[in-house]
Order: sequence, then structure tokens, then C-alpha cells
Amino acid sequence: MHLVGEFGRIALEFLRRGASPKVYEGAARKLCVPVEMVQHGVEGLMFLMTESSKHMISEVDFLDSVLVLGFSEELNQMLLQLYLQHHSQIRSILSHLPSSMPAYHNLEWRLDVQLARRSVRQQLIPMLTMRVHLTRSDGHSDYNSRILQTDPSTLLHLISTLEAALAAMKTSHARRILRNIK
Repeated sequence: MHLVGEFGRIALEFLRRGASPKVYEGAARKLCVPVEMVQHGVEGLMFLMTESSKHMISEVDFLDSVLVLGFSEELNQMLLQLYLQHHSQIRSILSHLPSSMPAYHNLEWRLDVQLARRSVRQQLIPMLTMRVHLTRSDGHSDYNSRILQTDPSTLLHLISTLEAALAAMKTSHARRILRNIK
């Protein structure tokens, strides 16, 4: 079981500095197993730790996720301890990695209300216009903006739908499906 701690240390080093084939070869020699087996083990542990840290899952959710793998209870507890010890450090490392996704910078909004028309004098039509400013996440100061326009009822429906989707993503069933997709 000391092996799990060693693989965890190697996985964290690879997150910080990148992979090194020499480390794989040395560990494979010590364990008398093929290099590919060590590489896949470390990469699998790295994936488990980064995805768990990225989604900030709780202890119960982490154990539920690892339970599917069929490991012993002792190994599951060791993986949990490894996750609890290093999840903030992993999140810090991940936050410094460049991402190709645009990042939120600013939001401007305006509420327009049409009070009447020539043909209909007592009509009230509210419209919400938003300009979302995005930046490139690779450090450049290039701004990109998108203009969105909606009525308040559609916006409320969109908000409730997104909140329901976020709540659904936190269920163990959804996490199992996502693991199998990747």
C-alpha cells in the first residue's frame, strides 16, 4: 500500500513538471512490471485526482466514485487520504495551466421597456440586453464581447434550467456516466 503513496507522489510531480520516462522505467524495474503498466497507473491516478479536484467533490462523492473501480476498502481509504491531502495543491497547479476557453471579464446590461405602439396603446414589453466581455485565458488582453437579448421570463426559465443542470451534475449517477464517456 506504500505503492499508492509513491504513485501519488509521482503523479503530483508530473503535474508540476511534466512526465519523465526515466521515472516510469525506474519504478517498473523496482516492481518488475512493464513500463506501460506503471505509466497507465500513474496517469490513471493523475486523472482521478485532477478531475476530483477540478470538480471539488466531497469525501462521500470521492468514495462513491472510487467504489466503482472495485478496489479494496483499505485502498479506497488511501486514495481518499491522498485526495484530501493534495486537492488544494492540485487545484492551484490546474489554475496556472493555460486554457483555451474564454474567461468572463465583465457584464453590461440594460433593461428596455416598450410602453406602447401606435396600434396598441396599453402594451408593456420588457427586454433585457446584455453584453458579456470575455478575455482570452492565455494571458493576452484581447477582449471579445457577445450581445445577448431576452425577455425576463425566458431569462428566469434559463436560470432555473441551468441551476437544475448544475444540481444534476453533482449526483453520483451523472458522475458515473461522465467517467464512462471519457
